[in-house]
Amino acid sequence: MAGSAGALLNLSEIVILRRHAVRQTRVELTSNVEEVIARVGEAMVAWSQDIIAMEAIKHALKALRKRHLIEEGAHGPAFIALSRPLVLQGSEWKEKAETLEVELQQCYKAQSRLSEQLVVEVAESRTSKTLVEEKRSHNYGFAKRAYKSKVMTLRAKNAEAESKTLIDRWMLQKMQDAERLNEANALYEDMLDQLKASGIEQLARQQVDGVVRRIEGAEYSGKLVSGGQDRTIKMWDTNTGSLSRSLYGCTGSVLDLTTTHDNKSVIAASSSNNLYVWDVNSGRMQHTLTGHTDKVCSVDVSKISSRHVVSAAYDHTIKVWDLQQGFCTNTIIFHSNCNALCFSMDGRTICSGHVDGHLRLWDIQTGKILSEVAAHSQAITSIFLSRNGNSRSCISPDDNYVAAGSAAGSVCIWSVSKANIVSTLKEHTASVLCCSWSGLGKPLASSDRSGIICTWT
Repeated sequence: MAGSAGALLNLSEIVILRRHAVRQTRVELTSNVEEVIARVGEAMVAWSQDIIAMEAIKHALKALRKRHLIEEGAHGPAFIALSRPLVLQGSEWKEKAETLEVELQQCYKAQSRLSEQLVVEVAESRTSKTLVEEKRSHNYGFAKRAYKSKVMTLRAKNAEAESKTLIDRWMLQKMQDAERLNEANALYEDMLDQLKASGIEQLARQQVDGVVRRIEGAEYSGKLVSGGQDRTIKMWDTNTGSLSRSLYGCTGSVLDLTTTHDNKSVIAASSSNNLYVWDVNSGRMQHTLTGHTDKVCSVDVSKISSRHVVSAAYDHTIKVWDLQQGFCTNTIIFHSNCNALCFSMDGRTICSGHVDGHLRLWDIQTGKILSEVAAHSQAITSIFLSRNGNSRSCISPDDNYVAAGSAAGSVCIWSVSKANIVSTLKEHTASVLCCSWSGLGKPLASSDRSGIICTWT
């Protein structure tokens, strides 16, 4: 009995401890859901242990009942007296166990509700996380677009600034160009005024690639024609002093040139032993006149017909040409080379200047000499400078005077009728290369080796 009483006391203590544990577990469950779940688990473990303990108690009770039945007769009154408090205490334990079971069921239900709520909250948190990520992605895309927009705006501003700078530079350049153009216009006007003031002399300083041998006037069309060692013929505007056309095709230096009286053709004498004829309007070469065996130093065309041309060369010959047929019609041979020649106004005679310093008049039909004048002590020079320094003279439109330039820089005016010098013009400082009368008789133009052109009235 003493052992049974000790076991009952131990059992009571155990039950008291379990009740205390259950109460503590309940308090913890109400304070923190996660701790409640943990405590519930522990309580369940403890409950399973209690069940095991109850089973052990039942076995012990059965053993005790057996012993009680055995000892019932002897210990009946004492057993009844002792069992009454145990029955009462057992019913209390049963009630408490039922209460604990109800509380445990409530804990299970609370745990289930908490689990469901936790699942819902986890789903909501995931949804919120997804929304946050979407918003973050959207915000990142928006920020990226905003950054690109900002960069494009900045680039546009920079491009606008650069465009404005370029426009300012362009306007400044245009202003500078306009100023330079105004200066060039002013300079051009000054040059034009100087050109008009100084006359034909200024044209000798224009750009001509080669030495100018002769400048023959196409006076009524406002043109001047020049040729040189560059093998080209250049046509100039006397009003502006500008180059209007260049004629090509000559294979040698241009030693002399002339124009027909209708100003439709240009004829050049060349160091290639040939004569070349160009059409002024088209610029195309019409004829190449061959027959001389040395440099052709002088050429002139009839004043009354554009058909007949006369030329002189260093082969001691003077040739008369028919431009329409393109061949030679007469050849004059003389011992002294002719440097220069020109037609008379009637087209029947020609005047030639020779290396021996004599002027000679020739009949174009018969080829006979009509008159001879000892004009200079040296060779007679004229408009275009050849490589040996000789050129040609010219006769006035009225056939009364002959003008001849000299190597000393003077221009002598000869009277055809008196056969003597009536005037000596001294202005040039270099050898006179050519002289030419205006179609109206005045003025007379002359040029020298240094490129200076003088007009005489």
